[in-house]
Amino acid sequence: MKWIDLRSDTVTRPTREMMDAMMSAEVGDDVYGEDPSINRLEEVAAQTLGTESALFCSSGTQSNLLALLSHCARGDEYIAGQAAHTYRYEAGGGAVIGSIQPQPIEFEPDGSLDLEKVARFIKPDDFHFAKTRLLCLENTQGGKVLPMAYLKQAREFAHRHNLSFHLDGARVFNAAVKLNLDVREITRYFDTISCCLSKGLGAPVGSVLCGPDPLIKRARRWRKMVGGGMRQAGILAAAGEYALTRHVDRLADDHENALRLARGLSDIPGVEVDLGWVHTNILFADMDADMDVLSAHMKERGILIDNSKHLRLVTHLDVDPEDVEKALEAFKEFFA
Repeated sequence: MKWIDLRSDTVTRPTREMMDAMMSAEVGDDVYGEDPSINRLEEVAAQTLGTESALFCSSGTQSNLLALLSHCARGDEYIAGQAAHTYRYEAGGGAVIGSIQPQPIEFEPDGSLDLEKVARFIKPDDFHFAKTRLLCLENTQGGKVLPMAYLKQAREFAHRHNLSFHLDGARVFNAAVKLNLDVREITRYFDTISCCLSKGLGAPVGSVLCGPDPLIKRARRWRKMVGGGMRQAGILAAAGEYALTRHVDRLADDHENALRLARGLSDIPGVEVDLGWVHTNILFADMDADMDVLSAHMKERGILIDNSKHLRLVTHLDVDPEDVEKALEAFKEFFA
């Protein structure tokens, strides 16, 4: 039985073609800078996202942490969304390892941060306060794509307030595909960008941190310090390069499947979905149900979901239209 896993796009497995690329990868010692596959991935990533340099990291958590450590010093502060990955889901790494203070602010419904509100939280130049150094955004945020006009305003805002500007772009290619833009149209507004290879792009491991050469050199030093200096990791880099060069356009299929799933769920009594916020491959559904019972019901039918009442469902390259229909039938059966 094929398992249909709707919990996250982190569960994807390498395609046969990606596995072939991994098995034929040239490798060397990356700490010495001698792994040709990693060097090539970093060149491709920098060119693709429009930056001077890129650094291969083991995860999005690591690449975001390296960005915080490279932008900020001990006693500095970064501003991020209250539900942002950099603040809520990365084990407090910036505070624990870098002594960097987070200043969380509630996201607006569209996934943006209200810049007037952000301005009120920027600390004065006074020894009583941490120094506000960095503004972090997320795109996509909960699957929602930030408007391009907002990104321009946020860039100007950061410059006006002497803040560095980081993008947690774990799914930035989803945003670019949704807007039908070259991803560089989005990333050009940011000083650094963290981009996951292991979510919708389908690589088994890894993220890249992209930015100006001096900052990436600092990040490389931090990566070594936190144990991210890998050796013959070109096997992983080959998967990342394959994902970047061959799996971007197909993200549109995931978006279509997510919308198909959302529309089907919205027709089921007891399920509420706001179709207006289903921009990419992530949707949220409020279920009038005992979620532990529902989760068990779905698992019996080969479908994996979480047990949150505000249920997040994610489509990816291992979910096809037939899987969506099977999931909808299982939901309908339960609520009937």
